[in-house]
Amino acid sequence: MQHILEAIQAETTSAEDYAALPLPESYRAVTVHKDEVDMFEGQESKEKDPRKSLHVEEVPLPELGPGEALVAVMASAINYNTVWTSIFEPVSTFGFLERYGRLSELTKRHDLPYHVVGSDLSGVVLATGAGVTKWRPGDRVVAHCLSVELESPDGHNDTMLDNEQRIWGFETNFGGLAEVALVKANQLMPKAEHLTWEEAASPGLVNCTAYRQLVSKNGGDMKQGDNVLVWGASGGLGGFATQYALNGGAIPVCVVSNDEKAAICRSMGAELIINRSEEDYHFWNDEGTEQDPREWKRFGAKIRELTGGEDIDIVFEHPGRETFGASVYVTRKGGTITTCASTTGFMHEYDNRYLWMNLKRIISSHFANYRESWEANRLIAKGRIHPTLSRTYRLDETGQAALDVHKNLHQGKVGVLCLSPEEGLGVRDHELRAQHLDAINRFRGV
Repeated sequence: MQHILEAIQAETTSAEDYAALPLPESYRAVTVHKDEVDMFEGQESKEKDPRKSLHVEEVPLPELGPGEALVAVMASAINYNTVWTSIFEPVSTFGFLERYGRLSELTKRHDLPYHVVGSDLSGVVLATGAGVTKWRPGDRVVAHCLSVELESPDGHNDTMLDNEQRIWGFETNFGGLAEVALVKANQLMPKAEHLTWEEAASPGLVNCTAYRQLVSKNGGDMKQGDNVLVWGASGGLGGFATQYALNGGAIPVCVVSNDEKAAICRSMGAELIINRSEEDYHFWNDEGTEQDPREWKRFGAKIRELTGGEDIDIVFEHPGRETFGASVYVTRKGGTITTCASTTGFMHEYDNRYLWMNLKRIISSHFANYRESWEANRLIAKGRIHPTLSRTYRLDETGQAALDVHKNLHQGKVGVLCLSPEEGLGVRDHELRAQHLDAINRFRGV
C-alpha cells in the first residue's frame, strides 16, 4: 500500500497515474470472525469487549464489479453499528452477509467467514468498475453508507425503501475501517476540501441520519420556530441534530449528561439546556420494569420552564427504551417523535393515550436516501455544518475506539486513521478552513 499512499501525498498525481497504479493483492482491515460469534455468550451487553472481537489483519482485495469503486481509505470513524457488530448484538451480522450472498453471483463475494466493518470513509478512488462515469481514479471522496440494488420499483421514489436496502459495512462486507474499501460508485460524494481526512470521514453516517430524521420531509420536516428536543445533544448524532435545528431557525432543547457537554451545546449557539444528571430523572424504577409518569411530568415542566410555557414540536429520539415514554409524553398535541435508533434498548414502552388522544405521530427514520445524503454532505462542504470529531485512533487501535463508544466514554465522533500516517493531512481549501476553525475543533479534546 505504500506506493498508493505516496501517490496520494504527492498531490500532483494525475488521474492517469492513479489508474496505472498496481492494486494490492491484499490490505489491512478491521474484521470480526464468523467462528467467534458465540464468544460473549452469557455476558451482559455492557460487559462485552470489542477489543476481543475486532481483529486487524490482511484480507484479499475483493473483485471489482460493475458500478462499483475501490477506494484507498485515508480515514474512517466509529459508529454504533460497528459496536453492535463487534458484540454480535442484536444479531450476528453474518446472517446479513449470508442473505446478501444469495442474491446474485456478484453478491456472493460478501458471504465470507470474516466481515470487514465500518460505515464511514474519506479517501481517494483507485479504480472503478464497468458503467461508472461520474468518478475516476484520483478523485478525493467520502462515502455515504446506503447500499441498494434498485432493481424493483419500490426504491425509485425513496431509495431507503428499496427491497434490497442495506447499510454498507454493517449489512455488507468490505467496509471503511480498512486501507481499501469496496463501495457502489453511487455511494461516493465529494470530500469537503477544508477538512482533514479524519474530519471529513467523521460526519458521514450520523450527519446524513440527522438530516433525514430532523430536516427532510421523510422525517421531522422541521420548520423555523419549532421546539426540538434533542437527546444526547452533544453526541455524535445529537451534535448534528443540534446544528441542524440552529441552522434551520428552530429552537433546540438540548438534553445532556454533564456540564462539559452543556458547554459544547452552548458553544454551538444553543441556549436551552437540560442537564439530566443535575435533574436526576428516573423514568424507570430500579428494576427497569415500570415507568413513572410523575417523572415524565417533571421533565415536561422543565421543558416548559425553558421554552416559556411551550411544548415540544419534534423529538429527536435515539436512546430508545430509556427515554421513549418521556418523549411521547412531552411532545405537543399534533407533534412528532422521530426515532432512528435504540441505544438503551429496542423494546420501547409508552402510554398510548398520550399518543392517540393528542394526535401525535411516531416516524421511523433510518439513515438517508441518496438525495438527502448529498444535501447533508453539501452543507458540510460549504462550512454550514461542522464535524463533531473529538478524538482519533490508529487502525490498530480500533478495538479501543469501539470500546470507548460502547462505554459512552467518547464525545461527538471518534475517528480512525487508516492509510493516513498522521492527523491534520488532506486540507486544500485553507481559506474556508480558517473561517470555521473554532467550530471544526469544537469537540476536540473533550
